[in-house]
Amino acid sequence: MNTSSRHLSRRQALRRTLASASLLGLVGCGSSNAPVTGKSFAVSFQTLNNPFFVDLNHGIKEIIESHGDRLQTLDAKLDSAKERNDLSDVIQQQPAAIFLNPVNWEGVRGSLLAAKRAGVPIITVDTQVGDADLVAAQVASDNVQAGRLAAEALGAVKPKAKLVVLHLSITKSCLDRVKGFRAVLAEKFPDMVVLETQEGGGSTEISQNIMKDILGHVKELDAVFAINDPSALGAYAAIKSSPEWRNKSITIVSIDGSKLGKEAVKDGRLLATVEQFPIEMGHVAAKLAYDLLAGKPIEKEVKIPVKTFTKESA
Repeated sequence: MNTSSRHLSRRQALRRTLASASLLGLVGCGSSNAPVTGKSFAVSFQTLNNPFFVDLNHGIKEIIESHGDRLQTLDAKLDSAKERNDLSDVIQQQPAAIFLNPVNWEGVRGSLLAAKRAGVPIITVDTQVGDADLVAAQVASDNVQAGRLAAEALGAVKPKAKLVVLHLSITKSCLDRVKGFRAVLAEKFPDMVVLETQEGGGSTEISQNIMKDILGHVKELDAVFAINDPSALGAYAAIKSSPEWRNKSITIVSIDGSKLGKEAVKDGRLLATVEQFPIEMGHVAAKLAYDLLAGKPIEKEVKIPVKTFTKESA
């Protein structure tokens, strides 16, 4: 090889090295000044098309980058198969820990077993998994209490409400919210009637379409309980786009306390949203991971308190 060829090979190798370093620096969600030489963590969300999960990711990332480490953020896009493939790839990379917000709380067992075999600890965030023995810890809002608070807010203004529930029953957090909601109806508001429970997908678009269908055949409806703010806003959009329903008094309550949800409460589109604290949840989960890696005992289940957000409390 002549001198010119050797110099060309060195330049090509240098470009490849710089390109690899650049890719490492872009791992995660958004740009960062954190070094790329620390420990690697990963988080998988059921969707990032929800401000709640964006904030939760921010909370985790703040703590990890404060340690000089890095976070890879994955979006399952509400697709269990994509989530499974993403997790399989990440587990092979041997991160220090994985934070998991599962699409299906019972359908993720295979990924949990794979992580356990690989020695990669998993901490669930926002919603639990069915196989609690396969994860190091679970951090979530007090979702039963959130459902209770939503029911109490609705019952205070419509104790005889005839309502529909927009659910997301593949997620444990939503199962708990509906459980808490129904418990308050049984205890305090026996005249409140749930006419239908439908799957709203946890999204504005799906809930809007489902609500349009409900409005076509449920005529005595006067309230909605949605398991999150996107679902609630989808229900509101469906009601206001219907000539038959737009002027009727339909009271909507939800859970999240997102920026959009709070704005909807302030301007009267929603009666109340039960506020969660995703950044705090992220901080708690990340700190648990560092305690675990340091060999310290950690709590197996952590519940983050919630509170009702109304126009009055605003």
